[in-house]
Amino acid sequence: MHAITIPEPGGPEALVWAEAPDPAPGEGEVLVEVVASAVNRADVLQRQGFYNPPPGTSLYPGLECSGRIAALGPGVSGWAVGDEVCALLSGGGYAEKVVVPAGQLLPVPEGVDLKQAAALPEVVCTVWSNVFMIAHLRPGETLLVHGGSSGIGTMAIQLAKAVGAKVAVTAGTKEKLERCAELGADILINYREQDFVAEIEQATGGAGADVILDNMGAKYLDRNVRALAVSGRLAIIGLQGGAKGELNIGALLNKRAAISATSLRARPLSEKAAIVAAVREHVWPLLAGGHVRPVVDREVPMADAAEGHRVVEASGHVGKVLLVTS
Repeated sequence: MHAITIPEPGGPEALVWAEAPDPAPGEGEVLVEVVASAVNRADVLQRQGFYNPPPGTSLYPGLECSGRIAALGPGVSGWAVGDEVCALLSGGGYAEKVVVPAGQLLPVPEGVDLKQAAALPEVVCTVWSNVFMIAHLRPGETLLVHGGSSGIGTMAIQLAKAVGAKVAVTAGTKEKLERCAELGADILINYREQDFVAEIEQATGGAGADVILDNMGAKYLDRNVRALAVSGRLAIIGLQGGAKGELNIGALLNKRAAISATSLRARPLSEKAAIVAAVREHVWPLLAGGHVRPVVDREVPMADAAEGHRVVEASGHVGKVLLVTS
């Protein structure tokens, strides 16, 4: 097979399409012939040498994929060779074949194209686990999503609206905010021109956001706490604005608020399987019913993964950039 390798960390040109050994499924695993993968910020960090895959997992980048099952390992039931699937991965999606723990497989949802299904696993599992399983967003509450036009953001908007929440988003251009509005966002905030704390306060009559999904980390920490409602929940999933910030614990106490911080890649297999099972139960019917859909900006040949990385790093896209094998 061929895979995207990283002989030396660096810019997009560090991604090299090269021959690689075919993987073989072990106990409880399946082999998937990859049709498409997707570019995530974690892949960019791995390419730069800052985010190594967990021990024992594939060295190739790629945290999600779609394709067809080519072989079953020992102990796998409920799946068959030829099944069309998408999968949450710890790595290895930038390749023609990848081995996947059976608990991280999902059937391609009804009504979703096989290629576009590659845009789902990472974002859906991230949003569902953080916004719903940890932060417990409820109908009628307000969710603030930073980076509303990202893959995570476009999915968070749709899922929150599907359960009856109100959605506020931040984005850096008028065009991106318009795309967020098309997906259902109610409150549109241009972070380059507006103070999201003041905008949330005004839009909620001073109440604040019940849940905030944050990809910035330190840079937004203080303002996020100020933007929270009483009993609000801040879910941090990224560190694009730095890893070390100052927290006003008094403000957190006064609001009886909570902060969670999670990553998905290094979680134990059992936790990932539980998240995938919850996603299949709660989100797959929404996809099949047309209430939620993957948002794909463009498709790029996997052999030219460098171009996909350039698009993501330029931040002009909306939703996901896919890497397709054919």
